[in-house]
Amino acid sequence: MAAKNRATIADVARAAGVSTATAGRVLGGYGYTSDEKKDQVLKAAQQLGYRPNALARSLITGKTRTLGVVAGDIQNPFYASVLRGISNVAEANGFGLLITNTDESRRKEVEAVELLARNQVDGLIVTPSDTRQARHLHNLRTAGVPLVLIDRAVAGLMVDRVGTDNIAAAEAAVRLLIAAGHRRIGIVAELVEDAGDDLPRFLARAVAGDPVESDMLYPSWQRLLGYVRAHRVAGLPVDPALVLRVGSYSAEAAQARMPALLTGADRPTALFTTDGTMSEGAMRAITGLRLAIPGDLSLVCFDDLDWMSFLHPGITTVAQPRLAMGEAAARMLLERIAGADFPPRTVLMPAELIERGSVAG
Repeated sequence: MAAKNRATIADVARAAGVSTATAGRVLGGYGYTSDEKKDQVLKAAQQLGYRPNALARSLITGKTRTLGVVAGDIQNPFYASVLRGISNVAEANGFGLLITNTDESRRKEVEAVELLARNQVDGLIVTPSDTRQARHLHNLRTAGVPLVLIDRAVAGLMVDRVGTDNIAAAEAAVRLLIAAGHRRIGIVAELVEDAGDDLPRFLARAVAGDPVESDMLYPSWQRLLGYVRAHRVAGLPVDPALVLRVGSYSAEAAQARMPALLTGADRPTALFTTDGTMSEGAMRAITGLRLAIPGDLSLVCFDDLDWMSFLHPGITTVAQPRLAMGEAAARMLLERIAGADFPPRTVLMPAELIERGSVAG
């Protein structure tokens, strides 16, 4: 049937011998209709090649069968894999995706959330750039919009969340370096946002074992906490001079700051990078300084990127279950859209430490 002569609900109703309202309920998936009439309508629709009008259905049901995703940086391999996981589950359940990118900007995130809300998505998956206030996300929750957070939590926002157990994963990575005999281990991290204290105070509290509200920390701060805990368990002092705070989500910035850490008589013998962006900057600097891995410097990176297995020797990494995180977030959101009313859930997935050839004693 040509597009201009597409079958309408009225056509289906006539062929099925039911009212237009009954055909509309069956084809729109709302309201009650007897099984007998439902079979009549579906059979007629199939015979006529009827295709539903998504806009009309959304006006009737209030549902668009669309999920909104607000990601920090869709060019980052972490988000790319997470988005693929979300897409897999959405597609399998007949949902489409609207994806936005914030560049870790709170202003852009607010605009993205407003855009998706105007497009009447059925629910949102958000990586929040603001873990302390995020009033726009609280407003979504108050309005009853299904919401799942990924990678980070927001203070006081009681919604489902999926993340990685960053502290335990980072601690395991640094303990591997300590077990190899390293005593001066550098760490390279964004540490963009304050963790309630300045860096020296945070380190002092972590070294002393004082309680830290870790759920609200950004991932780089959580991984720094794991770094400190590995030292504390091993009875090793933490030298603040070995903690490189890059201060931005930029591989170029990390590369520019690295020579100050990796040169000098008292430089580290091993290095831990807290994510793929920092790893890229570190590798550029290491190559520029002509340092050999692992002969001159042992290296463990957080996030397993493709190039880490291609290099010789391969880079030992902490691999997050990125695809599984996206799939879990999408499943949780679909459950909320379907009306699930149980208490908010937090799923922290374990990371895998993949040993290759970048650590030497």
